[in-house]
Amino acid sequence: MIKKLRHFVDKTKPNFTEGGKYAWLQSTFEAFESFLFVPDETTKRGCHVRDAIDLKRTMITVVIALMPALLFGIWNIGYQHFKAVAECATFWQIIGFGLLKALPVIVVSYITGLAIEFAFAQIRHHQVNEGYLVTGMLIPMVLPPDIPLWMVAVATAFAVLIGKEAFGGTGMNLVNPALTARAFLFFAYPSVMSGDKVWIADQPDAFSGATPLGILANGGTNLPDAWTMIWGGIPGSMGETSVIAITLGAILLLMTGIASWRIMLSVIFGGGLMGLLFNAIGANEYMQLPFYYHYLMGGFMFGAVFMATDPVTAAQTNTGKWIYGLLIGIFAVMLRVLNSAYAEGMMLSILLMNCFAPLIDHCVIARNIKKRQKRAIVQQKTFAR
Repeated sequence: MIKKLRHFVDKTKPNFTEGGKYAWLQSTFEAFESFLFVPDETTKRGCHVRDAIDLKRTMITVVIALMPALLFGIWNIGYQHFKAVAECATFWQIIGFGLLKALPVIVVSYITGLAIEFAFAQIRHHQVNEGYLVTGMLIPMVLPPDIPLWMVAVATAFAVLIGKEAFGGTGMNLVNPALTARAFLFFAYPSVMSGDKVWIADQPDAFSGATPLGILANGGTNLPDAWTMIWGGIPGSMGETSVIAITLGAILLLMTGIASWRIMLSVIFGGGLMGLLFNAIGANEYMQLPFYYHYLMGGFMFGAVFMATDPVTAAQTNTGKWIYGLLIGIFAVMLRVLNSAYAEGMMLSILLMNCFAPLIDHCVIARNIKKRQKRAIVQQKTFAR
């Protein structure tokens, strides 16, 4: 079967190469070919790093790492719905309801984003990059389950066009595209990204579906217990509620070396440091909240594992990664506590530090150059003696 498919692709390929009948669709054909088979191209000159890992394998690994959080999110959508309507449901009924809500959002995200990606590849005569495999999954996972599909399409188009293609495409974007989509919806359509009702699909009006961050933002203190927030049985975005599921994905990313452990650890450390500082101040009940609760609420852990570690928009130097992650954690908790209008401070914190990541790297490199220059001067004086 594989040989027949390979033969069919090879037989069709001349029609999509230069001089062929459909040469204008060469980028699209190459995208489907590389999706089906490993490219057979090899380097012919110059020095190149040869490794078994490539962009496609990297992106697929991230998608696999997202699966535990996504599958739990699908279950949680159904669980929260049947809990709200006070109905008993079987496991498969819960999963079925969750799929009915999550799958259309995922499909719209991929169709909209990939259509734009393919169009730009054709216009620029570039290869279609695999970067959107991850972005197309991340966007639905940071959105409420009851969001209108047309809004998903608009936000995805904005994220790909303004957050990515305007800077040159995959590998050139300044800010994380998935968070750009969420930020667009947050500011353009705040009613679908805040309040109690949006986090639980088809809930009755009398039922309170407030997230832990929503409760705190409104001055409440009746939070779910820590264990409930760890396993994730709380209202929230599709893929952000379960710390356990997110941790499973983090383990895979760290074992494969795809994500930076420095960034993950420094984000967690920065958030805890800011939480402890607020505990010491203790000016109100929110500040007195145990620091580790910030890890369990909202998108803190999801952002630390899957968003802050984006290799394109994060700092590149080792020292810069520590500074970058530390500031993300600090600003995320600071925004949550000091400005209740932005209860989910993680989103804005990561986007802010995306903009400052190049500056952080520049300062780190400049400092290293100065240290080496001083060392060279000292060595010259030593030899002169």
